[in-house]
Amino acid sequence: MEDSEEPLESHQLDLGEKEEESFRLHMVTWNVATADPPDDVTTLLHLNSPKSPDLYVIGLQEVYSGPLRFVSDAVFDDPWSYLLMSLLAPQKYIKVSSIRMQGLLLLFFSKLEHVPFIRDVQATYTRTGLFGYWGNKGGVSIRLSFYGHTLCFLNCHLAAHMNYASERVDEFEYIMDMQSFDCKRAPTIVDHRLVFWFGDLNFRIQDHGMHFVRTCIDKQNYSLLWSKDQLIMMKQKEQVLQEFEEGPLDFQPTYKFDRSSDTYDTRLYNTWFGFNAKKRKPAWTDRILWRLRPKALPPDEENENKVGLDAKKLKQLEEDMEYPLKIRQDVYTSIMEYSISDHKPVIGIFTLELRKMYETPLVRLRAEGDWSADIDAMVVYSPLQPFPSSTWDWIGLYKVGFSSVSDYITYTWVKDDEVAFNEEVIQVYVSKEEIPVQGGDCVLCYYCNALKCIIGISEPFQVMEIIHEKILLSFI
Repeated sequence: MEDSEEPLESHQLDLGEKEEESFRLHMVTWNVATADPPDDVTTLLHLNSPKSPDLYVIGLQEVYSGPLRFVSDAVFDDPWSYLLMSLLAPQKYIKVSSIRMQGLLLLFFSKLEHVPFIRDVQATYTRTGLFGYWGNKGGVSIRLSFYGHTLCFLNCHLAAHMNYASERVDEFEYIMDMQSFDCKRAPTIVDHRLVFWFGDLNFRIQDHGMHFVRTCIDKQNYSLLWSKDQLIMMKQKEQVLQEFEEGPLDFQPTYKFDRSSDTYDTRLYNTWFGFNAKKRKPAWTDRILWRLRPKALPPDEENENKVGLDAKKLKQLEEDMEYPLKIRQDVYTSIMEYSISDHKPVIGIFTLELRKMYETPLVRLRAEGDWSADIDAMVVYSPLQPFPSSTWDWIGLYKVGFSSVSDYITYTWVKDDEVAFNEEVIQVYVSKEEIPVQGGDCVLCYYCNALKCIIGISEPFQVMEIIHEKILLSFI
């Protein structure tokens, strides 16, 4: 089997003519404090913006995971996933991947046009709660290649409380060390070209008193608080944090609020001994950071043999030069209108500028002839590039506007139902019993099991509705 992460058609590119293109990424992090989703998330997703994102990445913490709900969510989509898919599917986004670990939830959505170029999708998780045995704290991640560029998104919920800043860094390092992927080009998080680290990181504002902090917030003098933000302070001395970048914290601290209000914490808390503890001091607990992989240092120009660079570093250097990737943060702010939680959501909007490593799908497919539930049908597909096919590959029939990879009407196994084959064209049989009677506008998608993604999408076509059954029923 070939390395699925290789740029399969890079040899065909004319780099002199290849332009860099821009893609818009909309990220959300929100500790929802076990609340069900609000009725309207238009502002959260900027659905009315004239600039629609190419990708959405949404990381939630403390999604309700009580025993009954967790069992139902294992069978059906949880309320948050359901809401987001139902809103984004009509806008032609599909959920490419998701992962959940108890209250941690991470979802990756893409515009349909990009889906065949999002490959080698993998997800994993790491527990850090209760000495690594409990998943109330930890990290969940999704990694993939986007037009050949390796991206990784890590959603974390780290240890709480003011005095645990060092423990939070230790947990982050543990998560980074523990997570690995079945991918030659990027087997660990730091091997990826671009990494996003976000979530309820739980870093606090230390030293300053409550009155000073709230006065700075009221007067929007946020910069006076930055020097005592624990994450900013830890970045100055922790090597693992120094390669991560973050935009300026020019928005209100997002924790801790009274629920159903924009008022910072007014409650008094009972301690173990029955005394009233202090109100929680506001803090920027909810953050979005990113790390662009450091460029491999070029060898001395006189060193034609490039001694000193191992094969991996040499390949990274060549990739950096031939396929540049740049990132710009356009928006970094909190959304204050939501009050279902004691945290406010934070959004980050980014522009990714990159040169595509490929722009032809691995497979082209189409529906052969007319389709309806009273005749067997045929799918015709053609491999356009080598890819790691297997007996577990399948072709799904989807309604136009489908919400996720699993939202198919029916599917057929590519190898089992193959009826004709040559080097250029393969025909696959679909039984009429699997085709919907009601008909409608549909597309076909080829799912590659080795790459864990859709690698080809047909043009929309119409499945004809069976009318004669309705006429017959009307006479009975």
